[in-house]
Parts: sequence; C-alpha cells; structure tokens
Amino acid sequence: MERLPAQRLDAPCYPDFVGDAYAAMSVCETALFVVDASAGPQSITTRLWYAAEDLDLARAVFVNRIDRSEADYDTTLETLRERFGRRLGAVTLPWGVGDQFKGIIDVVRMQARHLDEHGKPVICEIPAEYADAAARARDALCDMVAEADDELMLKYLDGGQLTQDELESLLGKAIAQRLFVPVFAGSCVVEEGVTSLLDEIVSFFPSPRTFNEVPLVNGETLNIDPGDDRPVVFVFKTLPDPQQGRLSFVKVLAGSVRPGLELVNARTRKPERLAHLDRMCGREISEVKEAAAGDIVVVPKLDAITGDTLSVTGKVEAAAFRFPNSLYRCAIEPDKRGTEDKLYSFLEKACDADPTMKVTRDEDTAQTIISAIGEAQVSVLLDRLEERSGVTAHTVPLRIPYRETIRRTASAQGRHKKQTGGAGQYGDCWLRIEPNPGGGYEFVDEVVGGRIPRGFIPAIDKGVAETMREGVLAGYPMIDVRCAVYDGSYHPVDSNEMAFKSAARIGFQKAVEQAEPVLLEPMAHLEITVPDSYSGSIMGDISASRGRVEGMDTTDKGEARIMATVPYAEVADYATRLRSLSRGTGEFSIELTGYEQVPHDVQEKLAAEYAAKRAAGGK
Repeated sequence: MERLPAQRLDAPCYPDFVGDAYAAMSVCETALFVVDASAGPQSITTRLWYAAEDLDLARAVFVNRIDRSEADYDTTLETLRERFGRRLGAVTLPWGVGDQFKGIIDVVRMQARHLDEHGKPVICEIPAEYADAAARARDALCDMVAEADDELMLKYLDGGQLTQDELESLLGKAIAQRLFVPVFAGSCVVEEGVTSLLDEIVSFFPSPRTFNEVPLVNGETLNIDPGDDRPVVFVFKTLPDPQQGRLSFVKVLAGSVRPGLELVNARTRKPERLAHLDRMCGREISEVKEAAAGDIVVVPKLDAITGDTLSVTGKVEAAAFRFPNSLYRCAIEPDKRGTEDKLYSFLEKACDADPTMKVTRDEDTAQTIISAIGEAQVSVLLDRLEERSGVTAHTVPLRIPYRETIRRTASAQGRHKKQTGGAGQYGDCWLRIEPNPGGGYEFVDEVVGGRIPRGFIPAIDKGVAETMREGVLAGYPMIDVRCAVYDGSYHPVDSNEMAFKSAARIGFQKAVEQAEPVLLEPMAHLEITVPDSYSGSIMGDISASRGRVEGMDTTDKGEARIMATVPYAEVADYATRLRSLSRGTGEFSIELTGYEQVPHDVQEKLAAEYAAKRAAGGK
C-alpha cells in the first residue's frame, strides 16, 4: 500500500496549553525542541524534556533566532548540555550571528548552506574562518555516534576514520537508540536552516517502524509486526467541530485501517465505525483511503475520547500517557439565571476533548469548579463557550468549605408558641449539646415520663440537623456535636411536628451561643517540587501563609521536595502563586487532610460578614 507522507505534529508549549504537547509526544517517535538562541532553554523546555524522557522518545533541538543581535549559539549549546547531558552535539553551526547571520554550516557533510535572493538553497564550501570549528564539531559528532554500531566503534577506536556513508548511517542509529541528541541552528524568521532541518528529519529521524513495541495497560507490550493485518488505533486528541461533530486524531498502532471499518473500544466494549479517514494539514483536510501502522489520521464522529484504544477484539488497550496535573482551580458562574444546564453541558464536552481540564460540582459550596493548568486555558474556554453556545459566564473565587463546632457543653430551652385565631402551634423542648470529636452529629432521646410524646421526637431531631447544616456562627455547616433532648412540654391540641421542629431550632441556636462556638478551616497537605534555588522562597511563603514545613528532601533529578501543611484558604490559588515564585519551574500536589480552628481575627471577620449578609436579607 502507498504510505502517507512523513507527519509532523506542532504543539503549543505555552505552559497553560502544555497538555497538547504531551498528547502529541505520546504518538511521535522524536521530540524536536525549539530553543531561543538568546534566552536559552526555558522552564517549560525542561518540563517537556523529562516528559519525552519518560515516554522514551528520541530527542533533537533547533536553536532558533540566530539572526537576533543578542543570539549566542555556543552559550545556548553549553547550557543545554549542562541541563540535559553531554549527549547533545551540533550537526549544524550558524554561519554568523545577528545581522551577520548568512546560513548554516553542515557538520555532517562538511559544507555550507544558505538561501539566495529567491529563497532557494545554495550549497558552497565552508568559509575559512569556520573551518576549524566545523572540524572540531565533526570530531565530537563522530565520538558520540560511534557507539551505535559495535564494529564501526572498534574501527573508530583503533584510529580508523568513518566514511561519509558510515557516519550518516551511525547518525540515524544513534538518534533512534537515544545515544545522541542532534542540535541544529537557524532562524524561522529568515528561514535559514529550516530547509536543512526538514531534510535531516526525513534522512535521520526514526520512523514509526523503528519503534516496534507499544506498552499496554496490563504491563505487556504490543509487538508491531508489518505482516500483521489486525488493526489497532489509539485516540490521542479530540476536538469539537461545528460541521463534523467530534474529530478524533488517531494513530494506527498496528495493521491498517480503511473507511467503513468497525472496531471495538477497549474502554466501553462497544463497536465504533470509522466512517471516514482524513489527513489534516493546518486547516486543509484531504480524504485518505487507507492508513497503515505509524500513520496519523483524523476520524469524525467517533464516541471515543482521548486515551481510548480501538481494536478488532476490544481487548487491546494501550497505556495512556500521563497528563500534567491540573491544579489551577476556579469556580464558574453563568451571567444569566436559567443557563446553568447549558453551561455545565458545554463544560463536560470541553473536558472530554481536553483531559487536562476537569469539571466538578462541589456540593459543600454549591459551586461549579473547573480544574485546569492555568488561567489562560480557562479564559479561552469561556471565549469558546460564548462563541459556540451563546452562554456567557465568569469566574469567581473558590468558596472555602469552613465548618463550625463547639468547645464545651451547654443547655437551653427552645419554645415555640404561636396563636393566630385558629389552631395554634406549641412546642417546648430542653436541649443539651456537647462536643463529639470525630463522631459527627449524634442525637439522643433522654425524655422520660411522657413530657414530650414519642411522635414529636423525630421532628426535634430534624430541626437540630437542619440548623447544623445552615450553621449558627458564620453560616457554615456544624460538625461533631452530640445533642440530647431531655425535657419539655406539649399542648394536646396546638402541638404538632412543625411546632417542635421550630422549637428545636430555637433551642439549638441558644445552646450553641453558650457552648463556645468556633470556626474550623480545612487544612491542605502540600508536596512541592522546585529547583533547589527556589526552596528558600517557597518555605518563606509557606510560613507567611500560616503554614508549617514538615520536611524536605531531594528528588532523583536534584530538585527540592518540600512537604507542608497550610490552611486551604491560603493556597486555594497556589498554582498561580507557585508559578510566580518558581518562574514556572515548580510542581505540587495538594490534599485536604482535616480541620483546625481558625485564628480569632479570621473567625470574627467571617462571623461579621455573615451577620451583615443576614441583616441585608441574605441567607
């Protein structure tokens, strides 16, 4: 069959959209990193480099913007080597820098290349002033790639010289075996070095046939045999499309696929039909009649989501890649009442298409929560919401799920009496409340002698429980309280369940006011990983946030890992803070671990806000 042309996936590497880069790397054989010649590798470069390492990808680097006046190729290359190892080596050198940048020096073929006034490549001899640098770079290149073949390595170590054909053969093998990381030079603005890069990608970068095993979720591997026609495809990206519905970007892992083929989804165990196969290049879509192992195609209207595997039996499931943690959280509210359902439906579909986002409903705070990688990702989401569904929404701060409890025992009478001319209402009960640490809410009936008929006891229980859910001190739910009803009175005509429920609410509120009510705040356990140079700033910020550092150690990559417990109210926006404190290099995990009493000033502030809200008619 006719193979599809070599395919390249261009993924944005802005930190908020780094999930697309992870998805792209999961189906590629080589990751090409573009690095600025003046700024050098950024924090996102390091993050994605280690992600490519985890995926066992071959890697390459293109040092861009050589035409800028502050460009420094040698310093950038040395920085790359210090950060990522000495396996990086130049295969092209810049022919001048800044305004003097004319082209590139091809170290592999020992020739110079540049573009003429019509943009066509011209090959010429290496200028004399670059001859020594090119010779040193070629010797270093031979040293690094010789390991890819035992026989040629022995020949080289014995003093023999590698022929041009041997060097080119070794270069491709060394890249595929992850023994060598080629570094290219050029400028995308003036297009010098770009054509050479694309030529080398075709000549030396590994093809899908180089990697003949795919890891599966059960720990086994799928061997890609060119003679095996049993198709397996992996969905690595989904996008909503106004005309065609959902578009699924899939890589054929094994066998070949044709339009009309029916495969079984390993996750749902349901069959799905590949109605059409398309090849997408930018905005251009062309139909494909057949795709073989290694090809990437677009299939419209599949029910599959990102990470699904489809095969003939439905029993093959490729190990899905690990997306970065989505730790930026905010609440979303619609601008107009009545559009909540449309908002939530859109958010669910958006999260199906982008697994780096998650939507949940927090019943404690009655908020719709979006978890994402960063603020820009949420901003783009809201723009698409208005564009595609006509619903407008905005973000609001997260509400902190505080809790209330009591510190000592207290008793009070709750008496509800109402006479409106007809049948009245009468309920009277005495309640005793006491702390019940870790025991939640507990209700006890201690009434004797028929002071309150048994039929009204459940109403008292219900009244207390409802009041606890609403809170007394600052409007937050109460926890860990034992309540006993031990006395009371009733009226044979005017008493009913509603009256005793109201009496219970009155008595419970009075008792709480005497029982030293306190406000509790959720505590968060953080594990923060940052370069060691930022550890002091991080620990200082934790202390300033009323937190306590509980330990610090060093990771395998030489980074500092800090463990701390901090009030959740202080770190609800920690994703944004950590990015600022560590210049985008830090990562963290967060877990709520329990509740502790808030400082007195915080309690007074929240109680005052609640009182003002109630006075204004709010709940």
